[in-house]
Amino acid sequence: MFKTTFKISVRAVERWMPDPLLFAYILTILSAVAAMVFMKSSPADVMTYWGDSIWNLLAFAMQMVLIVVSGFVLSTTPLFSRLLNSFASLATTPVKAIFLVCLGTLTASWLNWGLGLIVGAVLARRIAIRVQNVDYRLLVASAYSGWLVFHGGLSGSIPLLIATPGHFLEESIGVVPISSTLFTPFNLAIVIALFIAVPAINLLMLRGIDNPVFVDAEKLLEEEKTNVDDRNETLADRIENSWLLSLIIGGTALIYVVHSLWTGKSGLNINVVNLLFLSVGIILHGTPRRFLAALNEGVKHVSGIVIQFPFYAGIMGIMSMSGLSAALSDFFINVASATTLPVWSFLSAGFLNLFIPSGGGQWAVQGPIMMEAAQQLGADIPRVAMATAWGDAWTNLIQPFWALPILAIAGLKARDIMGFCMMHTLVSASIIIVCLLLI
Repeated sequence: MFKTTFKISVRAVERWMPDPLLFAYILTILSAVAAMVFMKSSPADVMTYWGDSIWNLLAFAMQMVLIVVSGFVLSTTPLFSRLLNSFASLATTPVKAIFLVCLGTLTASWLNWGLGLIVGAVLARRIAIRVQNVDYRLLVASAYSGWLVFHGGLSGSIPLLIATPGHFLEESIGVVPISSTLFTPFNLAIVIALFIAVPAINLLMLRGIDNPVFVDAEKLLEEEKTNVDDRNETLADRIENSWLLSLIIGGTALIYVVHSLWTGKSGLNINVVNLLFLSVGIILHGTPRRFLAALNEGVKHVSGIVIQFPFYAGIMGIMSMSGLSAALSDFFINVASATTLPVWSFLSAGFLNLFIPSGGGQWAVQGPIMMEAAQQLGADIPRVAMATAWGDAWTNLIQPFWALPILAIAGLKARDIMGFCMMHTLVSASIIIVCLLLI
């Protein structure tokens, strides 16, 4: 049954799933039509919601551009290339290849969501170069599926937000420490179960592939090569080949990152990860010229991110400003009880995530509604909050928005991996719901 379902899923996605940009177009139209039909918004109102919101994710889009570029730059430094190749060398068979990619991505994602996106993609590429008889689509899908645990980990935006004094719901729910969310038995049970289930599902799918797609290792190696002219004939050449400049700039940035983390000025957020990657990349590439050569290669991978994030910002605007997202959440609340509210929070968050693929943005819309419902029904507030967080993470596996960085680095399209990820969506839902209800 698993093999049959998996094959149907892969074939259906490969045949019917459009490019992620077209997916954004379709979701824009669907959200606009839904706002007009169900919320009685006029076409002019919907157009205004969309236009007023389309640039709201510019800062976030730049963060994602930098996570891809800086991660690529860091992975192509001589030191990290050797480290990644050493880890990749442990993968001598397709089974080991899948397992190591899953383990690396799961661990990195639990520590920090931005780190998980990059580690998974880079590992998949390096292991594909070593193990050329493993299906490359499944290898990259294994990397993306490991990202599922991020919202139950140390960088989950919802649990970290409600643990921060001054958050926008503090007056109603207070400050909720991470000991009540991230380090509760039910959340740890979900994380541990997914650490087991994600590699197991991918290994089962490995056995069921009839027509594997292998990657051209030489092509991957060629893409990572940077042509650097090290001539030292002029003053400009000598400046561009100066290791001292790299050490001063990169070293200063690295000291700042370490100091910020050590003193508690900032946590391991996306900005810190980006600056960490950039500073170490600048230092390890040795000279500005070599750093710029790697940077030029990395920029080639971010075109999809640059154009798609504004469309999702517009969708978020339509959903929130029309009241559609609140209405959807209210629907689930009306059928819930104190015991089942976490499950309905999870399911509604998963659905809303298709239209608002941002944990922080989704919480701003859904959080007040769910927290009020939890108080009215006498439900466990931390559990309901974490259910919303897991719902946000859950449907990322079938929403290509967050897959863009991994796909960009891996050189694949969304339809290449989403059929595999569909199986994780089905299985992980059962795991999360059971833990929310029984633990």
